[in-house]
Amino acid sequence: MKKAIASVLLCALVAALAFSVPARAQGTPAKADYQATRQYYDSLIAGPSPNLAALTLLMTMMPKGGDLHHHYSGAIYVETFLDWIKQKAYCIYRADNTELKANKFRIETKPGDLGPAARALCLDIDQVRDPSRNDFYRELLSRWSDKDFKDHFQQQVAPDQHFFDTFGYFGSFSDDDYNRGLRQLKARAMAENVQYIETMLRSAPAPDTPALARAVNELRPDASPDRIEAALAPLYEFLTRDEGTAKGVAAYLDSIDAAAAGIDDGEFKMRFQAYVVRGEQPAKVFAGLYSAFAAVNARRRVVAVNIVGPEDGIVSMRDYSLHMRMFAFLKQKHPGVRLSLHAGELTLGMVPPEGLQSHIREAVEIAGAERIGHGVDIVYERDALGLLRTMRERGVAVEINLTSNAFILGVKNESHPVQVYRQQGVPFVISTDDAGVSRNNLSGEYMLYVSRYKPSYDALKETVSNSIRYSFLSDSEKGAELKSLAQRFAVFEARARALASGGASGAPAKPK
Repeated sequence: MKKAIASVLLCALVAALAFSVPARAQGTPAKADYQATRQYYDSLIAGPSPNLAALTLLMTMMPKGGDLHHHYSGAIYVETFLDWIKQKAYCIYRADNTELKANKFRIETKPGDLGPAARALCLDIDQVRDPSRNDFYRELLSRWSDKDFKDHFQQQVAPDQHFFDTFGYFGSFSDDDYNRGLRQLKARAMAENVQYIETMLRSAPAPDTPALARAVNELRPDASPDRIEAALAPLYEFLTRDEGTAKGVAAYLDSIDAAAAGIDDGEFKMRFQAYVVRGEQPAKVFAGLYSAFAAVNARRRVVAVNIVGPEDGIVSMRDYSLHMRMFAFLKQKHPGVRLSLHAGELTLGMVPPEGLQSHIREAVEIAGAERIGHGVDIVYERDALGLLRTMRERGVAVEINLTSNAFILGVKNESHPVQVYRQQGVPFVISTDDAGVSRNNLSGEYMLYVSRYKPSYDALKETVSNSIRYSFLSDSEKGAELKSLAQRFAVFEARARALASGGASGAPAKPK
């Protein structure tokens, strides 16, 4: 606890130094730029109807620090996937046909092996994009993302199911060339003034251990902590000694390094979170968690561990407490491993009320999470005020994903708990979740934040700085990134001052 508090205080001190105005600039244009930007921002959010267009421009220009809740495959736009499929000369089925094993909108990676009838059902990308097939193209976009869902939702499955179903279409193809995808995400991030991304690229390897798996898989949801530890210990000891497991972790780390080659530079950095999927058998979840912890311990580009998947799923709900005990077991063995856990991505009606009462608390108090992804059901948690106090005192930051929460959970505007976190002093960051599926970007998320909740300009800057302060970079890296962020804000505020005054002269250009 003391170490965690000291780390938070150190980061806060670094941030304060990074955002302070240099002594030589106290009476110079830098201070005037800041004041003019603050006044202009205040004018845009004033009144019942914010100036949305001008706010969009300002948020696009504004430095946004880092994106800390980011899924690689969900960040790629459908149009990009189609470009890659064209380069590979793959095709996409235009209709279902059980006899021909054709599934509409599925990618076929071996079109040359198809018979004439099946090949006729599989469209090349130029055919997909042919104007004569516009209806198919638009439907494909809507199946592979959330595009146009609100315009014809009555024809579709529930929003949360639609969201997670999208990964079934492009998921197997998204790993075709990680480096290419990361380079595009970097270019998009830099274009909107984002300097850091912490992404979930691929799941950690989960070695199969039939001889030891049975005891773990047979654990009951209400098993005692001692019973859980007794079942996990033999599997853990095996994994620590198993040569195949070690090779799997090494190969995993090598694949991350290959994917990230050439990404980091003086203007941008990217780090990775290893993760497991909630819906797997308990032994497989634990084996994957072991590999994820081992990957972080290697101190390369993997900086944290996470757990993903629909939180309201049958297995997710049944095994939630067991999963948190798995994290606690491994955290005790490896206290230096950082955790950011999806927790509380639920709302009333998705699960019975008692299912909303403990997920965030268990992630914080049992698993030892330092960040919480989503955290939407905080208002339903048992002793929510006590939990909020614990999160504030421990510096547990919440990753707020406004677009995702609105679509998947139907929680938005005044129903969203971001204002509860803000009022209770719990740190939070603004992030994207799956920008490609949601058809949004980090600038758009900030736009939603400022237009809906109208934080002061200083509070907005604090939220941006949180995205570096609560990242899992090392303290020295955080200091460098906070310094860079302060410099970016100085440039931004000079530009925003000119924007507020109508340009350099403040007068409109004369027509030629």
